[in-house]
Amino acid sequence: MKIRVLVSLKPGVLDPQGRAVHHALEGLGFKGVDDVRVGRTVELDVADDTSDEALDDMCQKLLANMVIENYRIEKLG
Repeated sequence: MKIRVLVSLKPGVLDPQGRAVHHALEGLGFKGVDDVRVGRTVELDVADDTSDEALDDMCQKLLANMVIENYRIEKLG
């Protein structure tokens, strides 16, 4: 089973990488971009019988920093 985990910073957490991208977009002449937040995607290929609880446990223990990040798990076709 293919799994995609989308990890993003929690609201209110400073995002220096997002700020740098925002600044670069303005420098390139792109208008109308109010804010940029940068996250990451982790793709996993797991056994079909992997439970939702096990996937959640992977995210909480390793894939996301629960102090400053949120995550969302997507099961792909």
